[in-house]
Amino acid sequence: MPRIAVCPGSFDPITYGHLDIIRRGAKVFDTVYVSVLNNSSKNPLFTIEERMNLIKAVTKDLTNVKVDVHSGLLVDYAKAVNASAIIRGLRAVSDFEYEMQITSMNRVLNEDIETFFIMTNNQYSFLSSSIVKEVAKYNGDISSLVPPIVEKELKKKYKGK
Repeated sequence: MPRIAVCPGSFDPITYGHLDIIRRGAKVFDTVYVSVLNNSSKNPLFTIEERMNLIKAVTKDLTNVKVDVHSGLLVDYAKAVNASAIIRGLRAVSDFEYEMQITSMNRVLNEDIETFFIMTNNQYSFLSSSIVKEVAKYNGDISSLVPPIVEKELKKKYKGK
């Protein structure tokens, strides 16, 4: 039976921290669905299609990674793609309490789906999409935080603002 996992997130935009978690998950699982969360309560900088295209571009060398979108309950999406696992990245202790609540709720909703936490590489422990966008907005150097294609697209987004 293939080992299938879902790696969910808003990825607005994808960072080297996200990519680190995806790459490491792809070493463990046969298939990893990078699932872009379609959250209508948020006001993302990038559209769903733009985020999916950026993720596809930076993971094109990972043949077992598929990029998809979901809205609704993550466990329902996981079940729909036959995933038995959810991959979540942890940056710091501050992430743990929130992630524990989400994982506990997912377990109540579907006890057959396990959550695997991957500690982020130390060099990315401070990194978030929000920080990247803030630095990019003011023309700061983000080259060590995001892949070149993402940097280029961020510059295009903020050029007109």
